[in-house]
Amino acid sequence: MSDVRIRCPKCEWEPKPDDKWACSCGHQWNTFSTAGRCPNCGKIWKDTQCFHAPIGCAKWSPHLDWYDGLDEIIQKLIEEIEISWELAEQEVHREVGVRSR
Repeated sequence: MSDVRIRCPKCEWEPKPDDKWACSCGHQWNTFSTAGRCPNCGKIWKDTQCFHAPIGCAKWSPHLDWYDGLDEIIQKLIEEIEISWELAEQEVHREVGVRSR
């Protein structure tokens, strides 16, 4: 599985762990340490702004779009689930076949 990287989906700026975003309640924290939820007031930020001047673009993007590599992980998990379903279905058919003999 690939590694997930956090970066702006528009300009590809990568925030550092000590970069901070500000909530409307005034609290400052790294939004990626809590998946966009303010640890002070609980507000969920579904969009995140790229703020790092002069490198960043200052544009807003959906928070989840910042996690580069999730698509590959999700696809792998879907494939694993589908395989487990197929194996379970085969097992059920084997058990039904044994009982009907």
